[in-house]
Amino acid sequence: MTHAVIISHIYKNFGALQALKDINFTIDQNTYFGLIGPNGAGKSTLINIMSGLSHATRGSIDIMGYNVRSNWKKARQSIGVVPQELIYDSFFTVREMLRLQSGYFGHGTENYPWIDELIETLDLTDKTNENLHRLSGGMKRRVLIAQALVHKPKVIVLDEPTAGVDVGLRQVLWKFTKKLHKEGHTILLTTHYLEEAESLCQKIAILDKGCLVAIDKTRALLELYPYTLLNIKFAGDKLDLPESIKNLIVESTGEKLKLRLHRIKNKIGDVLATIHSSGIHIVDMQTVEPCLEDVFRDFTENNHV
Repeated sequence: MTHAVIISHIYKNFGALQALKDINFTIDQNTYFGLIGPNGAGKSTLINIMSGLSHATRGSIDIMGYNVRSNWKKARQSIGVVPQELIYDSFFTVREMLRLQSGYFGHGTENYPWIDELIETLDLTDKTNENLHRLSGGMKRRVLIAQALVHKPKVIVLDEPTAGVDVGLRQVLWKFTKKLHKEGHTILLTTHYLEEAESLCQKIAILDKGCLVAIDKTRALLELYPYTLLNIKFAGDKLDLPESIKNLIVESTGEKLKLRLHRIKNKIGDVLATIHSSGIHIVDMQTVEPCLEDVFRDFTENNHV
């Protein structure tokens, strides 16, 4: 499969601060790719280098085969970025801004039907003649999304697109990006809503402290997490648990316990047998499989760098 993005040994220094350290991975074409990490991990710095807003101290990035520095025009035509910040020009209406943005990339009136489709899809029809400064934050976010897509880029970068937006816009955005992905676009998503990344992304990279600490298909990452949670409800609330069971408790409320079991070291059958031999009667139990948040915490809190 051809690579849409090639990130080759990227380093970025801000004075003595090393923001990115040897970031090296690829994103295949037509992949919905997640880039996650705690605040300050280097996600936005990497995106700025991809989009040409910043230069790497060392290393290179290619977008659809075009180097972001030596062939920057072609690279920028191949990528559209929805930034975190609400950046807009208050002197233009929505339609004027989109047509102006389209013109930046060499498109003329032939691109107007696509602009109209973006306006309709993002539910901006009633706002097309409004100046941008009069729009709500959610509407401004929709305009930013339309701006990023107006030149029909092959690679679409969504940098925290749903931060602070309402549920309606979130649903519109995900429906639209799924459609774009189905049509062959490559999508790179950064988000702190890990349930979004888990449900949308085929592959995920985790950054922490400027380093790439994990990258794999989403399902494979989930399988790396070595624990399963076991929720147990007992008859009564006074428990005399063996020490081996107490060491597994992550939460205790009345007659309910949540245990964290290592998939190899703590077999569920053995744990239940130990509890039963202590004379404790279990009335209900449920296993909970790990989610992306569990994997994320394991990699970032334990710092596997």
